[in-house]
Amino acid sequence: MSIQELLGKYAAGERDFSGANLTEANLSRVHLCRANFSRAVLSIANLSGSNLNGANLSYAKLNVARLSGASLIGANLNGALLNVANLIRANLTEAELVQAALIRAEMIRANLTRANLSEANLNGADLRESKFDRANLSGANLSEADVRGASLIEANLSEANLNGTDLSKADLGGVELRDAELRHANLHRANLQGANLQGANLRWADLSGADLRWADLSDAKLSGANLIGANLSHANLLNTSLVHADLTQANLMWVHLEGADLSGAILTGAKLHGVSRFNLRTEGMSCDWLDLSPHGDYSRVCRFTPDEFQKFFNQIHPMVQIVIDRPLSQAANFALAETYYHIAKQYPELSLLPSIDVGHRRTTLSFKVDVDELLFPTAYVAIFPFADAEATQKSAIALLKFMQVKGSEVLDVQDANRVAKLSVSILKKMRRASAIDRPSVSSQTGAESEFFNAPTHVILTNSSAHSLSLYHNPLFGKRYLPSVETIASNPANEATPNPIVLPPQGLALEFIQGFYSLDEGLSTVNLGQQVGDQE
Repeated sequence: MSIQELLGKYAAGERDFSGANLTEANLSRVHLCRANFSRAVLSIANLSGSNLNGANLSYAKLNVARLSGASLIGANLNGALLNVANLIRANLTEAELVQAALIRAEMIRANLTRANLSEANLNGADLRESKFDRANLSGANLSEADVRGASLIEANLSEANLNGTDLSKADLGGVELRDAELRHANLHRANLQGANLQGANLRWADLSGADLRWADLSDAKLSGANLIGANLSHANLLNTSLVHADLTQANLMWVHLEGADLSGAILTGAKLHGVSRFNLRTEGMSCDWLDLSPHGDYSRVCRFTPDEFQKFFNQIHPMVQIVIDRPLSQAANFALAETYYHIAKQYPELSLLPSIDVGHRRTTLSFKVDVDELLFPTAYVAIFPFADAEATQKSAIALLKFMQVKGSEVLDVQDANRVAKLSVSILKKMRRASAIDRPSVSSQTGAESEFFNAPTHVILTNSSAHSLSLYHNPLFGKRYLPSVETIASNPANEATPNPIVLPPQGLALEFIQGFYSLDEGLSTVNLGQQVGDQE
């Protein structure tokens, strides 16, 4: 079909040119809106500047075709062959390119906003400064493509192949990269704010200077990755593999790092304020110093010796355990959940329900907290539903005051001041907790009453793995004595409450000293105050 014949038929209203052979045809700047070129042969054709809006080019052959400046808004290019085609500055907004072949295509500054390129092959394509905002590139092959300076805001690249792709300075804000392949990818100074990289493979990728704030990197593989100077503040690094990754002077403030593998990683100079360091793997990790200042301004720098380094990066989750000397019944379980629901509305720090271990004789409630300073306040609130609440709370206050006094007597001035300030900070939190309207359990009967009136043992475990018995009811485990119900109903018993028994002085001081670490730059006394300020 000649060009004149094609244009004549189009002018006469005909739109179906499917299967036409237009190899090397010059259709520059022609108007062929909504024409049907399905399975047509347009290889090496000149379509630069043409209007093909809404056209059907599905499965058409456009290899080495010139489409620079062409308008293909809403066009159907599903399964089309566009290898080595020139699409510079082409407008493909909302175009359909499912499984299209664009190998080594030139697409500099092309507009593919909201386009569908699912499973398309863009291997080696030149996509510099192109626009893929909210485009669908799921399962697409962009390996070794040049995507420098491109905009892919909120694009879907889940399970895409980006091995060796150059995405330096690209805008990937809010992008979906779940389970994507990014080995050896160049993401230098790329914007990945809020990106979903869950399970992505970023081994040996260059993320130096990248913005990864609030990004989800949980279960991602970053072995050998270059993260020098990257900003990962508030990022989710749960169970992330960072083996031999370079995090020199990276911003890791407020990251979720639990379960991460940092074996052989470099963290020297990283900003690590507000980070819980639980369940980490750190064999062979290198870190000479850290910035723990709340604003990342190097006002609190900590330098390590090898022993201090191992201690700092091997914490466990601080935990409050309430052991009840009765198994948990169905009715008591329902009442317990309802009671903690009402408490959490007044004290949000208890919004995470405890893990519950029910045995034949006892029930253990375990409350994980983010920082050691919340152990005493959490115990103060978590014990509310039980008859031992008042005794436990009095024991907590007495113990803190005891440590303030004894600390000044047996510790050096620096440690004594730390203990005193920390105790004041914790007591302040406990005073806020004391204002909570305590749920009543007096109306409970039968199995519920037996459970909530049972003797308890409250144990605190800090991040240094030191445990402390906060309260131990004298009747705990003594089933041969008069029943708890009988004792609880005896007015004389109410008039003679159990005396407060404090743990040994050395054990108590060792426990609270575990709240702060290594030197003045690493003191969690200030961290505790900052937590209080945030409240």
